[in-house]
Amino acid sequence: MERTEVLDMMGALKLFGMRGAYDETLATAIKRKHEPQRLVGDLLKAEISEKQARSIRYQMTIAKLPLAKDLDGFAFAGTPINEALVRDLSNGGFLAEQRNAVLIGGTGTGKSHLAIAIARACIRGGARGRFYNVVDLVNRLDAEARAGRQGRMADYLSRLDVVILDELGYLPFAQAGGQLLFHLVSRLYERTSIIVTTNLAFAEWPSVFGDAKMTTALLDRLTHHCEIIETGNESWRFKNRA
Repeated sequence: MERTEVLDMMGALKLFGMRGAYDETLATAIKRKHEPQRLVGDLLKAEISEKQARSIRYQMTIAKLPLAKDLDGFAFAGTPINEALVRDLSNGGFLAEQRNAVLIGGTGTGKSHLAIAIARACIRGGARGRFYNVVDLVNRLDAEARAGRQGRMADYLSRLDVVILDELGYLPFAQAGGQLLFHLVSRLYERTSIIVTTNLAFAEWPSVFGDAKMTTALLDRLTHHCEIIETGNESWRFKNRA
């Protein structure tokens, strides 16, 4: 059978990993006198690797992460951040226990960078996630409720492994929005891990939600199984300005 026929059949079967690796794998097998089963095995490994890479690319796309941030690009030196804890979270083990993480610190201290980096590492490990700016999410929840479709977003997010809620406290929202966010967090409790970034200490959260009792109940759920990461108050951008 001609090479082009083999490649055409692989393409027809959507075996793109095998198709891409065919020439090199076959050349190596001939040169090293591999057994036929070794050749087939190497082609199958190439196919599996390609499918895994394609799945990761797809999950990265639907996660809607705003930036491509990784831990290797973060300068931990000179910060109060617990690097060991951050790297442990990036391994994704906390997702299996539906644990949460809250990153607290001033503007420019790396909270969003770390949350995105942790999420990207988890997705590369096979997790499914979704990123939201908190105000944007509240607006979506409000639009959903007004359209009579309340609960659909919660249903979707409860099937994911992790949800990132970025910039809680940077902009206010109506009390009705706080209630919608409370109901979402309650729905995700012990189902889906949540990563929150905020510039507010926990004692200041009632100023965002407008209801002290509801805020206490939300914090109970969020921090029941939770890692707290303090990033300090000194802006990295300000500290390293030219």
